[in-house]
Amino acid sequence: MTVTKANTTPRIMACPTCKKSIEWSDKYPERPFCSKRCQQIDFGDWAEERNVIAGADVTSGEGTDDFDEWD
Repeated sequence: MTVTKANTTPRIMACPTCKKSIEWSDKYPERPFCSKRCQQIDFGDWAEERNVIAGADVTSGEGTDDFDEWD
């Protein structure tokens, strides 16, 4: 029995940092980024809190009593 892939067309997407078109394949091991540089730029944005996920702040206000148990 021979197994073939249904769709061999490579998926093309834009690097989230520089918007360069890349193929979703092993040719781009840092995918979804085009390069290690773009990956590090994105990581720095998260580390500096320029990127955030919307939601309630859990470090102050209601619900923070649970954190006292961790000390």
